[in-house]
This record gives sequence, C-alpha cells and structure tokens, in this order.
Amino acid sequence: MTVQIINKSKHQIPSYETLLSAGMDIRANISESITLKPLDRVIVKTGLFIALPAGLEAQVRPRSGLAAKKGVTVLNSPGTVDADYRGEIGVILVNLSNEDFLIKDGERIAQLIIAKHEQITWVEVSVLDKTKRGKGGFGSTGV
Repeated sequence: MTVQIINKSKHQIPSYETLLSAGMDIRANISESITLKPLDRVIVKTGLFIALPAGLEAQVRPRSGLAAKKGVTVLNSPGTVDADYRGEIGVILVNLSNEDFLIKDGERIAQLIIAKHEQITWVEVSVLDKTKRGKGGFGSTGV
C-alpha cells in the first residue's frame, strides 16, 4: 500500500528498520535543541504531513529505548493521526525522569504505526447480552 507524504524536514522519511518492524521511527525537526526538564512536556514538530486513505490511522507511540533509558515518553499515547488530518505531525513528549533531557534536531523521538480501524453505528438498547465475565473489570480476571 502506498501513502502520500510531504517531507518538509531536513531528515529522511520514516522507514521500517527491519523486515518485520511494525513501527517507523519519526524524528524531531527543530531549528534548535530543546531542553525538556523533569515533568515538562512539549510538542515536537516532525516536518511530516501525510494523507492516509479512509479506514487507516497513524498511531504515534513511544520509543521503548527512549522510555526505558531516559524516562522520556509520548503523552496521549497512542496519539492518533486521522485520515482527514493534513497538518504537520507533532509529538507530545514528557520527561518522567529526574534529569533534563536534550532533544536534538534529527533525534528519533517516537514511532509511527499505521493501523486499520472501523467506524460503527450505535444501537441503543435497554439490556446488553450476557457474558461469563459480566461486569468484572480492573483486575477481575487476575493480576
């Protein structure tokens, strides 16, 4: 499948790093480095604009290495880029560590996953069908 992309950044377009990768790394496209202090958040622009076909969404997710090693993750995760959005993709980063984190131009800041989705029509009813689980939630099936 092909998807239209405009790349206004100074960096390569996102690509899969391995043959079986689900996500593509996306990079910061900034004119100067950003210092992200502990518990601060910032929207980091990527310079990428996409036109997804109907029925697809782009999910912006954290990079596991950045989260594990630096305590930096993506808020609103996964963030959704809808098929009708034509603006620049931005990534909301938060620093959950106790140390400043320097975001540099070209840094891999998140990953982008393309996923199918469905739209539904609600049918209002007065009773839902019964299941074995029933109302059990939040750990009711075990820890």
